Amino acid sequence: MTTPIHADQSRRGVLRSMVGGSILFPGLVSQLLADEAKPDAGDPLAPKPSHFPAKAKRVIFLYMSGGVSHVDSWDPKPKLFADAGKTIPVNEFQGRKGDFNMFLKRPQWQFKPRGQSGIEVSDLFPHMAECVDDLCVIRSMKSDHTNHYEATLGIHTGSFTFARPSIGSWLSYGLGTVNRNLPSFVVIAPHSPYAGGQVWGSDFLPGAHQGTLVLPGTEPVANIQRRAPSSRLQEMELAAMARMNQKHLAARPNDPLLTARMKSFETAFGMQAEMPEVFDLSKEDDTTLEMYGLPRGSTNGFAWQCLVARRLAERGVRFVELIDVGSSGNWDAHGDMMTHAPLAKNIDQPIAGLLKDLKQRGMLEDTLVVWTTEFGRTPFNSAAGAAGREHHHWVFSSWLAGAGVKPGMTWGESDEYGIDVAKDVVHVHDFHATILHLMGLDHERLTFRHSGRDYRLTDVAGRVVNEILA
Repeated sequence: MTTPIHADQSRRGVLRSMVGGSILFPGLVSQLLADEAKPDAGDPLAPKPSHFPAKAKRVIFLYMSGGVSHVDSWDPKPKLFADAGKTIPVNEFQGRKGDFNMFLKRPQWQFKPRGQSGIEVSDLFPHMAECVDDLCVIRSMKSDHTNHYEATLGIHTGSFTFARPSIGSWLSYGLGTVNRNLPSFVVIAPHSPYAGGQVWGSDFLPGAHQGTLVLPGTEPVANIQRRAPSSRLQEMELAAMARMNQKHLAARPNDPLLTARMKSFETAFGMQAEMPEVFDLSKEDDTTLEMYGLPRGSTNGFAWQCLVARRLAERGVRFVELIDVGSSGNWDAHGDMMTHAPLAKNIDQPIAGLLKDLKQRGMLEDTLVVWTTEFGRTPFNSAAGAAGREHHHWVFSSWLAGAGVKPGMTWGESDEYGIDVAKDVVHVHDFHATILHLMGLDHERLTFRHSGRDYRLTDVAGRVVNEILA
């Protein structure tokens, strides 16, 4: 007779069932239980205290791949509308230094004051514009690179040249997890972004801190369903595998990848019980689904990603990243700015729905929501009639909302055409330092010794933007 897995079976309960039900390796299982009683014993995911009281318990990181145009979305430039077609000199274009004469390009969407705060947002994002009183819009973001690969790496890892641990991995390393049946860091993406898995990689940090990839669809996490014919047989198989792994590790005590892989098996076993329930949206009411713009039964699209992010966040996942598209078919509007329109429609209502949902559940008070892209797009082009815009890392826009952030405000300014920062620059390192600070971590103290030096997310720079903190 097949013994079913009960829905409330915890990781500790599974270990106990191994002791009670398996005649194999009782000594090993007893040791696993002893380790479970000491959650910090050799466990890289054990909960850790923050450096100081945190405003945020978790982060939902919304990443728009390809470079969203700031002058068509969050950064109104009346003079760019008025002077479109005129020429201006610039000393760099698409990463090439020199003297260039460029034509100013008119924004495609009109801006209007929104909400009680009166912050101007373009018609590109009508739903997010309704939530502007909950946002802190940063109009003075700055990156170090104009190529997609390097800029994507930078906004995720703080490094523009070499692979380094992702911000989600740093938060997992610094704080651990509060739910051992789920990963501490989850990435939901329909396609691979620029820089691929390096976006959620842990690099030199323990492998347990790398992001777990979820793919929208009928099987979001591969092999999450039990393959063994019964739970009893699976317990026996896992106990046997654990014994062999421990023996293998004993001969290789300094192998962090092996240790991480063994921990991943434990997390994976817990995920079998809890992750399918995360993806089961059948109990979400029609009002909630309509708020996100998600048809009942759908398992694809950014609306699905946003609702699953909320469900992961309320179950204790520290860092959830949503990537809207991949390394093609994205916001990289070289040929035609109107390609922004369908991409905006894909994310606008779902993100607004997420903000409203978190707020009505009281979760926005301790959840930090981050919206960003890797860089902006040029307010100018090399031809007067150009329909698109090029890469632009000198200035772009991002926003923060929720825990510890002043709502209904803007910070920083670009110049009259949106070409460069005019006031209160926020470099990517400053952006990261501020996110870590809201999670109770000092970016200068969150370090890891690797290859003879201490590394950190913000390299040797970065300041907390205290002016936007509540």
